[in-house]
Amino acid sequence: MAAVAILCWRRPAAELLRALKYTSRGYASQRTLNEVVIASAVRTPIGSFQGSLSSLPATKLGSIAIKGAIDRAGIPAEEVKEAYMGNVLQAGQGQAPARQAVLGAGLPICTPTTTVNKVCASGMKSIMMAAQSLMCGSQDVMVAGGMESMSNVPYTMSRGSTPYGGVKLEDLIVKDGLTDAYNHIHMGNCAENTAKKFTISREEQDTYAIGSYTKSKTAWDSGILKNEIVPVTISKKGKPDTEVKEDEEYKRVDFSKVPTLKAVFQKENGTVTAANASTLNDGAAALVLMTTEAAKRLKVKPLARIVAFADAAVDPIDFPIAPAHAVPKILSATGLKKEDVAMWEINEAFSVVVLANIKMLGIDPQKVNINGGAVSLGHPIGCN
Repeated sequence: MAAVAILCWRRPAAELLRALKYTSRGYASQRTLNEVVIASAVRTPIGSFQGSLSSLPATKLGSIAIKGAIDRAGIPAEEVKEAYMGNVLQAGQGQAPARQAVLGAGLPICTPTTTVNKVCASGMKSIMMAAQSLMCGSQDVMVAGGMESMSNVPYTMSRGSTPYGGVKLEDLIVKDGLTDAYNHIHMGNCAENTAKKFTISREEQDTYAIGSYTKSKTAWDSGILKNEIVPVTISKKGKPDTEVKEDEEYKRVDFSKVPTLKAVFQKENGTVTAANASTLNDGAAALVLMTTEAAKRLKVKPLARIVAFADAAVDPIDFPIAPAHAVPKILSATGLKKEDVAMWEINEAFSVVVLANIKMLGIDPQKVNINGGAVSLGHPIGCN
């Protein structure tokens, strides 16, 4: 695996043009940006923690999603020039998890691949980075997405001499996935901080969570979510193969218990519970992205066009409201008003995340997460 960069400095124009003539089309600059379209978008079902998908590592789930996306796009695997895949909890998976997923999906061994870790935004950032490569003309067809198997994340212990009284094992789901590395608090405590800052009650969060589960069930019953799914076949020794083709989590709720659950992260006046927070899950998603020129060449009918994207960063304890800082950037870049947006998707790491962003942005709640979200469907963090 190698990466190459070309730097342009002050040289005579004729000499510079001669140099660019021999530059690989993969990394040559250009004056105008390409239009980028989504050719396909699929995901595996989302499995519950230690549930139906727990026998498969994240890399295998990633392979299934990538192959499904390429098949759905109707293009040869050889057309994919590069891939980015998000994956947060990488310990114990072996080198370069995204590359394992790409090769497992049958892509050529010469396909450059990068694993992206931006915690819950890993999958989205992978898509943004792929779109940038396509816009700049580095590639013309790419795969991007994310994968996670929280069921297979290991425990660890520090190296060194074994102390008297034994050793302490650390759960890497908590340490590497769910703990603010700066304030040393669980993300659930960050959610509690946001709830207090924006005066969002336990009852509001519970009501939102019940709505998320209800919308997910409606979306499954109507067949909307079925169209996103690539089934996963599970092989069992001495038993017939089983096929998983539906999300597990949204069916595991008991609405009568939601108001009675105890707060998980702050016992005294806490508001975040197991019901109004997202869950630990397994799953993968992948998209095929390409330039409009590639779509014409390959006779692909795009699903959508990527118009713009934006990032924002805030104090780690305030991570729940980061979307409200990114949205104004993208509205400004596109010249749109929030009223022009027909549908909003805001990651439901916790119910309070969506409620706080709705409040900050002043957007219509009826347009937000219309088919449910991570609270009800599940949250494989590198995949969302």
